[in-house]
Amino acid sequence: MRSPRLHVLAAIAAIAGTAAAACHRPGAPGSTDEPAHEGPRTAATAGGGGGSGAAAAAGPRTAGTAGGTAGSAGSAAAPATSPPALVDGRYQGRPIALTCSYLGADWLDRPERDALQQPERVLDALRLDPHGTVADVGAGTGYFTVRLARRVANVHATDVQPEMLERLAARLARERLANVELHLATGHDAALPARCCDLILLVDVYHELSDPPGVMAGIRRALTDRGRLVLVEYRGEDPAVPIRAEHKMTLGQIRRELAALGFRFLDALEFLPEQRVVIFDAGPPP
Repeated sequence: MRSPRLHVLAAIAAIAGTAAAACHRPGAPGSTDEPAHEGPRTAATAGGGGGSGAAAAAGPRTAGTAGGTAGSAGSAAAPATSPPALVDGRYQGRPIALTCSYLGADWLDRPERDALQQPERVLDALRLDPHGTVADVGAGTGYFTVRLARRVANVHATDVQPEMLERLAARLARERLANVELHLATGHDAALPARCCDLILLVDVYHELSDPPGVMAGIRRALTDRGRLVLVEYRGEDPAVPIRAEHKMTLGQIRRELAALGFRFLDALEFLPEQRVVIFDAGPPP
């Protein structure tokens, strides 16, 4: 008969294993399975990033926790004219999706992701300034962060889960990338310094924000005068995309919501198999 401690350890392992498996389980239209990209879910939404565990000398700089970082853009309230953030788990009529838990973090770096999301082609299309500063909001394990760090001078990487940031810090140390600063965000605070970024990237993140007005107000303040916001989202118009409906958005939804939050639409790139890349600037001053 196993000891109580072994029972506890076995239960923890089973929970972690089930969560990790959910990250790999492909969904299909109408399926009750967890979709492949969703993974283990958590009620903490991807609102931005934050400082996490320290890495080796070659690793990232850390900026502490959201709300406590000097110069953080997330501390100011959203404009009074912003749409309501959350009504019965919905925003602007659509359900707020839950985020992938750190328990399934390995799924974020699955080998087949490259073919579907084509990260290098996405970054090529954005024509990044090699001397610029960018942010990866909801960075997770750093799938896009490390690629950005090799292309630009400075990167801010944010996530609401400290465990994700710890994994990212270790990855940055292993890959000897020292130009990334980590920020721990909250569901209401992007945790980015004001006017820090030439480009801010959210990959499969915007639809998971529990407080879009609060988070996006901080992101808007974090953009430089000519800065761009880039969203990558699964195409909601396409029923063949095997992702649950709450994890997809139509281009019309994206444009309406971001316009209401002060952003100005610039372009939509449609070269990815399942997603689109939507580009905005900060629009006119409020």
